[in-house]
Amino acid sequence: MIKYNLKCQKDHEFESWFSSSEEFEKLNKKKMLECIYCSSKKIKKSIMAPMISNLKSKKEKIVTIKEDLKNERNRLLQIRKYIEKNFEYVGKNFSKKVREIYYDKKNKKAIYGTATPQEREELADEGVDLLSVPWIEKDN
Repeated sequence: MIKYNLKCQKDHEFESWFSSSEEFEKLNKKKMLECIYCSSKKIKKSIMAPMISNLKSKKEKIVTIKEDLKNERNRLLQIRKYIEKNFEYVGKNFSKKVREIYYDKKNKKAIYGTATPQEREELADEGVDLLSVPWIEKDN
């Protein structure tokens, strides 16, 4: 299979797959190709970037994935550390406390805690934007 970037006489660009370059030429000669935007039958190939495949072995890919996961875990642990240091933990009282802060415009307290899906939905309906952070265990 080969993918071509195509262009019609009105300069509309689109892509299409062909079994071979000969197949493209055959279909184009018979006017069986048309622009997806304007139905023009005058189609030509436009410049396209070649596709370069990555020849990493399965083992190398697994090592890369493990490294990526470790890096993501470390980033999430850094976020957790920052939150714990700079925000007040209010636990399950989060929805109550966040309302107090939201409706008291002078209060700029930073808090974190837990909320049920229903509580999050109710807060969203009130216009309160929340951010959920994946909470990674420190000793995992």
